[in-house]
Amino acid sequence: MRRNSRARLGVSLLLVAGALGLGAAPSTAADTPPAAPSAIPAPSAYALDAAVERQLGAATAGTYLDAKTGGLVVTVTTDRAEEQARAAGATVRRVARSAAQLDAAMATLEAEAKITGTSWGVDPRTNRVAVEADSSVSARDMARLEAVAERLGSAVDIKRVPGVFHREVLGGGAIYGGGSRCSAAFNVTKGGARYFVTAGHCTNISANWSASSGGSVVGVREGTSFPTNDYGIVRYTDGSSPAGTVDLYNGSTQDISSAANAVVGQAIKKSGSTTKVTSGTVTAVNVTVNYGDGPVYNMVRTTACSAGGDSGGAHFAGSVALGIHSGSSGCSGTAGSAIHQPVTEALSAYGVTVY
Repeated sequence: MRRNSRARLGVSLLLVAGALGLGAAPSTAADTPPAAPSAIPAPSAYALDAAVERQLGAATAGTYLDAKTGGLVVTVTTDRAEEQARAAGATVRRVARSAAQLDAAMATLEAEAKITGTSWGVDPRTNRVAVEADSSVSARDMARLEAVAERLGSAVDIKRVPGVFHREVLGGGAIYGGGSRCSAAFNVTKGGARYFVTAGHCTNISANWSASSGGSVVGVREGTSFPTNDYGIVRYTDGSSPAGTVDLYNGSTQDISSAANAVVGQAIKKSGSTTKVTSGTVTAVNVTVNYGDGPVYNMVRTTACSAGGDSGGAHFAGSVALGIHSGSSGCSGTAGSAIHQPVTEALSAYGVTVY
């Protein structure tokens, strides 16, 4: 298992990308996340986050954005790590549990409570592993999950969520592959060739993708990875040269010029062909989701709303690409549970870049 700290596309692709757009302890100050709106990170926050992660590695228990200032907060457990983080320009918070302890808790959950309908990931704001169990988890399995969590003590927090965790492919719709509709995330390039990235559980379905039911093929699958990961890549074969944008479904698009890993506490948007553009906050990283047809690892949990057909869509913040939509347990009002695959991993796997 991998353990890491962490559109519709545009112009001529308004057909393709958009369519493709296919046991708890008492609360303490260190355990309580900021009760404020999600932060909008400055571009420098992503660079600082990556630099701190490279420098500190396991010496940090995770990073998040201060909801009021948008500044990066680094959680540490040692004096040395605190000095290094401050020197890098980050705000520092001392916490009780190290990255190793949180990873050990997740390894125990993986070994003893790998139950379909559950997910878990690190929330550095609480310095805990945040576990969610959907409505499909039986009373017997819930008791098993709670027994494991009780042994792990205050390192784990469990919450029941409505709906059922599922991959959000939908039959019929704008972009078709194997009789199903998904959404595209981002247009990417390598050596002058143009591609788009989407969810791996979508590209598993079909090698050929078209913009309408029975329409001509616009792209051919060149890579797919699901489960474990959830990303795939499709090469344009119709001679188009689509723009590197995401559809905002209001007559305009968002240019995408870079990619980064999402940071807990930050505001994001999701663009998909079913629920269009929705907004949310990043709540956990290094998330394991136990779908019915296999687990995925190192995902990101958000509060954005989504629905069937949004699979493969874009998670982004301004011009920064963050993730490829994977699935959710549904949406209640404006509160969702959209999960995304970090896009940087897919870009690295295929040697492509956003543009």
